Amino acid sequence: MREGILKAVANPPKILWGPFLPTMINFAVQFPIMFMAIGVFGVNPIIFFATIILGHAAVVIYGVKEPHISAMIQAFGQTHMVTKNLYKVKGNKFEP
Repeated sequence: MREGILKAVANPPKILWGPFLPTMINFAVQFPIMFMAIGVFGVNPIIFFATIILGHAAVVIYGVKEPHISAMIQAFGQTHMVTKNLYKVKGNKFEP
């Protein structure tokens, strides 16, 4: 097999030592909140830098435990669907 494929599977992409997707979600949520709080309430941004760093540290620690969390989030988004049951039963049943 090609070494490039094995390396991509064995080492998922990372950004700042954390899994790519959770890191981007962390930044995408915290930066707009920080800028809105600064603009509206005049809050000191150092408080938000601390929360961004703590959130990123949590993502990095979880990424060490589960390095493929980005792929798991993407797979959940593609497969999580609400099903319509044809027959009255308890829970979701995948029936045509």
